[in-house]
Amino acid sequence: MTRTERIWTFLNGPGAVWLFLTGESSALALAWTLRRFELDLDPLLFGQFQITSGLLALIIGVSALVRFRGTRDRLPLILACGFAIVGITLVSSSVVSPRIPDTDVSLRDPITWVIGRTFLAVLLVAALVVEQRLPKARNPGREIIAGLTIVVLSASVLSIVHGRLPADIVVHLGGAFPRPGNLFSATLFLLATVGYHRRLKHTTSPFDRSLYLTAGLNVACCLAASQSEHRLDTPFAFAEILQFSSYTVLLRGALLDNIRLFENVRQMAVSDPLTGLANYRRLVDALEGEVQRSRRTGRAFSLLLFDLDGLKKINDNYGHLEGSRALCRVANVLRVNSRTIDTAARYGGDEFALILPETGLNAAQEVARRICDRVVGDGELPPLSVSVGVSVFPRDGETLEALVGAADKALYETKSRIGRKLSVAV
Repeated sequence: MTRTERIWTFLNGPGAVWLFLTGESSALALAWTLRRFELDLDPLLFGQFQITSGLLALIIGVSALVRFRGTRDRLPLILACGFAIVGITLVSSSVVSPRIPDTDVSLRDPITWVIGRTFLAVLLVAALVVEQRLPKARNPGREIIAGLTIVVLSASVLSIVHGRLPADIVVHLGGAFPRPGNLFSATLFLLATVGYHRRLKHTTSPFDRSLYLTAGLNVACCLAASQSEHRLDTPFAFAEILQFSSYTVLLRGALLDNIRLFENVRQMAVSDPLTGLANYRRLVDALEGEVQRSRRTGRAFSLLLFDLDGLKKINDNYGHLEGSRALCRVANVLRVNSRTIDTAARYGGDEFALILPETGLNAAQEVARRICDRVVGDGELPPLSVSVGVSVFPRDGETLEALVGAADKALYETKSRIGRKLSVAV
């Protein structure tokens, strides 16, 4: 078990609860202690910080949208729309008003706080609810437009409601929680943390793990913000650092997940869906690469073509499912008996190919015999056998077409020999 796996095993166990409570309590205690320090964040530095956070949020939104387009899961769609609004709000507010007026102790939470915390918390919880009831999108294009519309309207309503709240609810100077409204956001993020932690029992992608960590960091962020008595004071700066950290964690998870998705798509593009071996496209690319390399080095390589004997008879007598399993059995023998540098592929139908770099005629014949013996002796029913043809570069040709043609000719010479179940033709 790797270090990362051990960490996530711990975070999925009972110890995660105590770690979470300890972390959130420490963040609140630190923010309460920071209230004693009369140090304010420089407005220009704060503006740059906001722009960076906004750009991170926009990148997260784009990454979540890519995930939605690939999976059609509604959860990343909601998050994509939400982080797009958060990013636009942070960047635009910093560009339009790079300098903040003289701080007033009775100043309400800025719109960036409301959108970046309360609104984001609502979206994280809403995404969990939607995933439970309507997990898959049917019309991605329309749902993207609908999602953006709903998110914009919701953000506008939330901003209006916040602006009309009584001042003593938003700001309570001198109390244990000068900005008690942030406790509401902390509660929502707490619900989101619990929900995304439970999701890890069923899905453990980097994106899903980062959602759990992001929700937990934002609980601490809101608790720290509740200790801020005026904008740009030290608890405020601490809360901004926590929020920025949560965006960084989520962006890392989203990018890693997209890399994994792209790798899966690439593998699907070059792999045979039934056997998992390389498909014909990947085989041609590998052959062309070997031809070019061997021309430079002057070293031989071999191509082996295999044909599963009697596949039609297996299908007729045992059914097509058993015929498919027979193909997978042959593919497994090829996979197990191939080197890392070899390329095993399904050539088409009941035919397979194996490219052997740096391998001459005698070694290729030995490999062919070994694979044929392993197929015959795999111990499963119905019993299988394969015929094989071998061609060697440059003896049998110096082009892809010539090599395949020579191996194919040798293969069918083998199959035409009556009374022989296993042979190698060269």
